[in-house]
Amino acid sequence: RHIFPRLSVTDNLRTGLSSIKENIPEDIYEYFPVLKEMGERMGGDLSGGQQQQLAIGRALVTQPELLILDEPTEGIQPNIIQRIGEVLKDLCQQRGMTIIIVEQYLDFIREFCDTFAIMNRGQVVAQDDIDALTEELIIQYLHV
Repeated sequence: RHIFPRLSVTDNLRTGLSSIKENIPEDIYEYFPVLKEMGERMGGDLSGGQQQQLAIGRALVTQPELLILDEPTEGIQPNIIQRIGEVLKDLCQQRGMTIIIVEQYLDFIREFCDTFAIMNRGQVVAQDDIDALTEELIIQYLHV
């Protein structure tokens, strides 16, 4: 998750700001209230789900147009996965942000993503709207 384990949650978020005088945008705390509650806690003391929220929050501090996430659900409990998915969906719908997610948890992809692409050895072998992610494609390209 690449947070700074020996910095507080607040200081982790501040690392994304361009100036020490800037304030952390309030919407970060609206998306992830736990970050405000645990502001003084060390990043390394957080659970995996809290660390993931912190990592995403830190990226959002920069107000990106594009966010790329590599397996944001890995090792996280279901209620936190749901919250992260809702936040990502809201960022796309309300802010018009583009989010690329590399993910193996297909239920998450089906619930929160609009389109998909399957890659094999660096080549896109299938891509479409999420409704077209069929069991046949999954068996063909994703089963081991």
